[in-house]
Amino acid sequence: MNPSREEALFVLALNKPADKRAAFLEAMCDGDAALRSRLEALLAAHEQPDTLLATQAAAARPTIKLEIPDAPDEAVGQTLGRYTLLERVGEGGCGVVYVAEQTEPVRRRVALKVIKLGMDTKQVFARLSGIRLGRAELNPGKKAVERVGARPGEI
Repeated sequence: MNPSREEALFVLALNKPADKRAAFLEAMCDGDAALRSRLEALLAAHEQPDTLLATQAAAARPTIKLEIPDAPDEAVGQTLGRYTLLERVGEGGCGVVYVAEQTEPVRRRVALKVIKLGMDTKQVFARLSGIRLGRAELNPGKKAVERVGARPGEI
């Protein structure tokens, strides 16, 4: 059986009024009892209401909502090379992103990603360098990643 034919017949049967589907299947299946049986099962399942989620929602118990303030980030206020960390804005698998103020060669606000310990491998730095180069090619007027380094003297 060709699955795309079965899918097409199922869609066509769905578009028929319910009282015309049996005649449609009789004509289209042309004596193929297995095909007709599969299509009838699909149509019957399609007509059944989906009660799984409703049943689970009714059985779900309310949970307690705890409002715990985020712990202050000890890195905010520290200086890394020419960057002073001002605010933590996010965290991902490789590190934490901060809004930082760059002091040299120009004074400006930047996003600075501080790589987590253990993620500071040659492979990660090579990947970040590749991202820097790739973004520079895709967005010539916009520098997304300016520098990649491991120590304050490198960043």
